[in-house]
Amino acid sequence: MAEMKKKATRESYGEALAKLAGMNDKVIVFDADLAGATKTGTFKKACPERFFDCGIAEANMMVAAAGASTCGLIPFASTFAMFAAGRAFEQVRNSIGYPHLNVKIGATHAGVSVGEDGATHQCNEDIALMRTIPGMTIINPADDVEAQAAVLAAAEYNGPVYLRFGRLAAPVFNGPDYRFQMGKGVTLREGSDVTIIATGILVYEAVLAAEALAAEGISTRVINIHTIKPLDRELVVKAAKETGALVTAEEHSVIGGLGAAVAEAIGEECPVPVVRIGIKDSFGHSGKGGELLKEYGLCSENIAAEAKRALALKTK
Repeated sequence: MAEMKKKATRESYGEALAKLAGMNDKVIVFDADLAGATKTGTFKKACPERFFDCGIAEANMMVAAAGASTCGLIPFASTFAMFAAGRAFEQVRNSIGYPHLNVKIGATHAGVSVGEDGATHQCNEDIALMRTIPGMTIINPADDVEAQAAVLAAAEYNGPVYLRFGRLAAPVFNGPDYRFQMGKGVTLREGSDVTIIATGILVYEAVLAAEALAAEGISTRVINIHTIKPLDRELVVKAAKETGALVTAEEHSVIGGLGAAVAEAIGEECPVPVVRIGIKDSFGHSGKGGELLKEYGLCSENIAAEAKRALALKTK
């Protein structure tokens, strides 16, 4: 693994957009008066003539991005996840999803680790909402390296993409040789007793959990699912068949997110115990991001404990 450092994936998003400014003159960026927080200001500094601040009007921004895409441009529409998926859902569905336009949605500040912004801004429903839109690709990167690679890949892909980024600095564990493949999960660790399938900032926590379980003699496979839709069903089903028990971990509601997607795939093809870790049908509240993650069980200690529960279910 690369030398450990921490960096918020929203910063990675801004840096990747700045790279795209020089790589592709069709890329333009829209923001809803949050360029400092979403880090799209980095693109603005590099290429101000292709940056458009739409003000606090997220629905209008999505429609503007849809229109720009019909002119051959590649718009990245950026705001907080709560506003991108929540406030502007109708426009994303009808103006971007229905005509399957080439719009990229950069949604930052997702999950409870937004921290002090509180329950109204801690979006734990966005993946579920975006999963219901036919043809929408959903990417939730785990670290800086993966996030930057995902943004570049999204620009090359023809179709709507929802990119999910966090506010909290996360460990950077992928090295410079990492290669991003849209729709393909990554096996980070092999194991035969149980599989932990994680996404976003919980991927590294899953690796830590697997290391702790190994010390107890439990062989744990770890899979990083960065593309939640389309899900890498082949990899997930293979893990179910070979280990017989799964744990999913995500900074999102257990309703409609990664855990639901995995359970749906497994239920249809290879039913095995699936234990889902995420927000348990509740709102968040104000607090420090790291402390909130532990409070809601989004940490390596709880992932390890739930892996043991999955093993117990497997043997019943």
